[in-house]
Formats: sequence, structure tokens, C-alpha cells
Amino acid sequence: MSRTPILVTFGAVAAMLAPGAIAAPQSAPLPPELPRVEVVGEDLARREQPGSAQVITADELRSSRTLTVPEALRRASGVHVRDEEGFGLRPNIGIRGLNPTRSTKVLLLEDGLPASYAPYGDNASYYHAPLERYERIEVLKGVGMLRFGPQTIGGAINYVTPMPPDALGGYLQAVGGNLGYSSLRARVGGAGLSLELMRRAGDAARDNQRLRQDDVNLKYVLDLGEDHAVTFKASRLGEDSQVTYSGLTAAEYANFGRRYNPFRNDTFEITRYGGSATHRIVFGPATLLTSAYAYRFDRDWWRQSSTTTDTQCGTAFRDARLRGERVDVDACNSTQGRLRSYDTRGIEPRLSVFHGLGGIEQEFEASLRWHREDQTRFQVNGTSPRARTGTVVEDNRRETRALSAHVANTFRFGNLLVLPIVRFEDIDNERVNRLNGRGGSKGVDAVVPGLGVNWTLSEDLTVFAGWHEGFAPPRVEDLIDNDGGSVDLEPERSRNLEFGLRGRLGSRTTYEAVAFANDFDRQIAVGSVAGGSTPLAVGEARYVGAELALDWNGRDLGAAGGPYARAALTWLPTARQESAFVAVATGLPVGGSAPGNRLPYAPRTMASARLGWAGGPWDASVEVQAIGWQWADFANTIAPRADGQVGRIAGHGVVNAALNWSPDGTPWSAFVTVKNLFDRDYIVDRTRGILPGAPRQVAVGAQYRF
Repeated sequence: MSRTPILVTFGAVAAMLAPGAIAAPQSAPLPPELPRVEVVGEDLARREQPGSAQVITADELRSSRTLTVPEALRRASGVHVRDEEGFGLRPNIGIRGLNPTRSTKVLLLEDGLPASYAPYGDNASYYHAPLERYERIEVLKGVGMLRFGPQTIGGAINYVTPMPPDALGGYLQAVGGNLGYSSLRARVGGAGLSLELMRRAGDAARDNQRLRQDDVNLKYVLDLGEDHAVTFKASRLGEDSQVTYSGLTAAEYANFGRRYNPFRNDTFEITRYGGSATHRIVFGPATLLTSAYAYRFDRDWWRQSSTTTDTQCGTAFRDARLRGERVDVDACNSTQGRLRSYDTRGIEPRLSVFHGLGGIEQEFEASLRWHREDQTRFQVNGTSPRARTGTVVEDNRRETRALSAHVANTFRFGNLLVLPIVRFEDIDNERVNRLNGRGGSKGVDAVVPGLGVNWTLSEDLTVFAGWHEGFAPPRVEDLIDNDGGSVDLEPERSRNLEFGLRGRLGSRTTYEAVAFANDFDRQIAVGSVAGGSTPLAVGEARYVGAELALDWNGRDLGAAGGPYARAALTWLPTARQESAFVAVATGLPVGGSAPGNRLPYAPRTMASARLGWAGGPWDASVEVQAIGWQWADFANTIAPRADGQVGRIAGHGVVNAALNWSPDGTPWSAFVTVKNLFDRDYIVDRTRGILPGAPRQVAVGAQYRF
């Protein structure tokens, strides 16, 4: 598909439904007051979604004293989040059974705009903004994802930043705890402007780890008139950490415990600059929302090992690790730098028009996105333990240019909403190996349709259902080899179905219950690029499951307050390989893959449940977050292997607790929270060797508002 049909379709339909052509029906809802891209939206918009839509609110994040993104996201059903370093700096997110490694199968958004540094050409996420930046998190699954993209399979996660206040005010907050944890936050705002500063640090989950992160955010809303405004955002995030990539061997874990990490010379540094402007103008029944965005992301990771079987430091070094002996990393005269830079920019107008063609109340919506990514990738091999220069063994330039669009029209037949929608993707990729001058290019295009319905049976019950095709583009490096050759690899495609109920039981309980089935004609499995233990592979797969989210609020039951509860449950009985996953390079099955085997890192059960009591100045709660067992490989190997990379991962659960004190009439508030209250020792990942979960974390904080 060339770009011409995208432009012609968008232009023709938009012109046909131009504001002057069709009068708005009397019942057309009012447009939003502030310029931002809505993903799930507030209560009414959420109830009318034709697919699963959950919100983790600002009150939930504050009351539970959530410290990391993984902890927050586990409160949404269907979401599997794996820790890495214990700080949540690089959460690995999977939805509805999809592999969470590097969040490659998830669409990440911030205020409705792409949050990943390369969502089209390299969707692996080595960066994630801190939770403190956001006031709420939205999780969207189903046909509504086609409004965004390019990833439209598992789900979309939208992080919502707070709007600047009109009145002058702000807060100062300080938090400290064990494991060297500290966090300082400050916010000041007024007259539509806000500035937020954050710094956090700690020693994380393992020895020889030191984590430092800084975040600065500026947001300004410029009111140009009653129906005309612009929101500007700018941010800078920096990280200067001592953190390794390799996990533990089975013997290291047994002999030295979960905290062991010998790689004291490994460092990780990132800088990420971001900016966006969203302009909103209303004319008659139409709203035009135009967003422009640009990001710069630099990442330098220097390390002496990428996996437990890495021979970078020699075979004797590797074998000593496999035997469970302590190793001296200063005796290894090697270090490798994976140095990456990404420049991403785009512009996206979104047009929404309420109209009444044929006497039917309708809303037409269309978007058109131009997007570009430029990657620069180096690998430098040094000859000393702490080298930061050396021989360049990789020098790649990779470019991605994308033109995307979607067209949708919501028909309202009384309480029944019907949403046909289609998304277009036209993606061009180029790769140049600057060491030998060879390069190549390859394009990907797709038409991705969907249909959703939402039927409001009463104020307390809504039925929704949807079907859509899922799409995810391959990475540039998967399409074009290092000598510029074209790889025979098509995009990831799936058929996705869901059926659900959303509503209220009595006056205090809200719920969402969903059944889903995702069938992949072609699923792409990408192993650890650094470790190289799993080659690029494709296969057929099927996922079937159910989700349940419950929220019960009894805070006002008595003069002294009352209880409240929230739960998110996921059951995934089917995560099956329908065919053997075969290596793209050889056509041979990888790692014992076979039809009928369960897919790795797809737990059968997940649960999060929180129970609390709020009254007066006090709010106390206890929470359990649990996950069932998982396979770590395609062959479904039960027995742990010596390198720690294979073996069934046992299920586990952790208990968190929080106590808040926030009296009326004073600007002061305080809290104490404990994560992993019983200090449970468990394994979260085996991709690069055994990665243990975070140990007990205690944090005490105070806030002053002005």
C-alpha cells in the first residue's frame, strides 16, 4: 500500500464531514476544555468504550504509596509486569500473555502521544519515566487501540500528567528508607504553568548497584480564547546508574543468595529530552486537535557480561560462574559499550465531528500521523575492566519514516453504540553499516480494521464487544541485515476478540469482567539481543483468558470512616504454541518449540488485591500482588539449568502495606510504606540468568503543600 490511499482517504472523508457541511445534533457532547489527546478519558467516556478500559487513579497511587511503575500496573487486570533492578526504572510489561521482555508488545503513551523512543523501528524499552511524573494511568485494550498505534495487539498504557493549576501553589516532599532509598520532589504552579522537579536514588535489589535518576517537567496551557488553546510540555530525564545486565547462575544463586552481583564496573547512563505542543480549536460541531512532538534519547551501557554464558571475560571466567565460585571482574581486561542515540519526532492532527447524517446521531473521527525515527548505534570494545574507549565493532545508522492514519465513525442507536474503525500504516526503514558502507531499505504497510459495540442496558450495566486485527511492525534490524540484505519477515498479525460487562453492583461496587481470545497467524519472538541465546523466530499462537476488576468503596459508612477494597484477577488457561516457532534465518524450530507447548513468560494466573480503612486523618491498607508459575523457554523445561536461563519459574506473592496521615487544616501530611513486607525471596526472570525480585523496602515520607 502506497501513501497515496492514506492521504486521499483522510482528505476526502474529512472534507465530506467538514464543519460547514453537517449540522451538529442537539445532543452532541461538549468538547474537552483542555487541549490533550484522550485515550480512556473520564467516567462517561470510559463507560462508552467498546473495549476493556481501566484507570489507576491518583487517589489509588497516593493512598497505596506506590513507589514504582510495576507496582502500579499490577493493579490492572491482564497486565504482567516484571521487575529488573528493583527500582522500576525499566519495567518489562506484557498484556494478555504476551512476553513482557523490554515491553516490546505494548503501546506506551504519555498524554496520548508516543512515549517510546522508537515505537516503529525498535520498540524495546530501556527507558521509562518515573511514576512521580504522573497523576493517573490508563490501560486500554480492544478495538479502541486502533485510534493510536502502531502496536495494536495486546494493549495500550497511557500515562497522564497533571494539568497545571490556575491558583498559585505546590508542594515539597521528601522520602527516605532502607537500601539507600531517597526521593525528593517539588512542584510549583499557577496561571496555567507548572514546574516539577524530582530526584531519587538507592542501592536497589543487588550488590554493586547504585541507581540515580533526575526528572524535570514543565507544562503550560495557553488559553487563546473560549474554543482555542495550546498545551506545551518539556521534560528532561537523566539516569546515572551502576547496574549490570547479567543474571545469576543456579550455583551463584544457591551459594551467595539473591543480592550477589560481582559486576561492580558496569554503568548505565541515559539522557532523554522531550517536548510537545497540543493545539485545540473548536469550530461548530468539529474539534481539531493537533499535536507535535520531538524526543532525543541517549543511552550508554558499559558492561563486562550480558548473560551467564557470556564468554566476554573468557571461558574460565564463565565456567567459574557456572560452578558457583566468586569471580574477580577486575581481572577481566574487557568491557563493552552499547552506545545508542535516538531522535524521534512527529506531528498528528486529530479531527472529531459530531453529525447526524441519515438522521442518526454520529461522531466521525480521523487522524493522520507523520513520524520519523533516527537511530545511531555503536558498540565499542575496551581492553580493561573500566575502559570507556576502544575498538568500534558496530556503527549502524537506522532510519524509520512512517505515515499512519485512522478513520472511525461512531453510530448511536439510542443506548447502542457501533464503532467501525480502520487504521493504515505505511512504514519505510533503512539501515546502513557505516563500517563497510553497505546498506539497504525495506517497507512495511498494513490496513488494520476493527468493529466494536457498546450497549448501555441500564445505568448500572454496559455490555461491550469487539473484534480487530492486531498489527506490530518488525524492528529495523529484523527486516534488514547488517550487510543491507532484506530479511523475509512479515509484520506481526493477529485476530483479537473480546466480550465484556462493565457496571455497578449496588451503590458501592464497580466492576469490569472481560473474556478475550487472541489468535496469531504470525507472532514474532525476539530473544535477548545482547545474549543472543534465542534467535529471531516466528510462529502461530493462541491466547484465551478472562479478566476481572473490582472496586468497592465504603469509606463513608460511619463517622469514623470505613473500609475499601480493590482487586484485579487474570486467568489465562491458554497461551499455546499452535505451531513450532522457527528461526527466521534457518527455518528450524528454536529451543525445543513444538505445537501444544505453552509460551514462555505467560503466567496462568495473576492477582492483585488491596484492603484498607480510611477515616479522619488516617488511611491504612494492606495489599497482595501474586503471580502464578511460568515457563522460561519454548520447550517448557521444568528442571533448572546450570546457567539459570532455563527452568520453570515458581509462582510467588508479595505483601505491601501503607499508612497515611493527612489531617485537615494543616499543609502537612506523612506516610510509611513497606514493600515485600515478609521479605519473600523469589525469581522474576531467567532471560539472561536468574534475576531475583526486590527485597523488603521500607520508606517514610512527609509532604508540605502551599
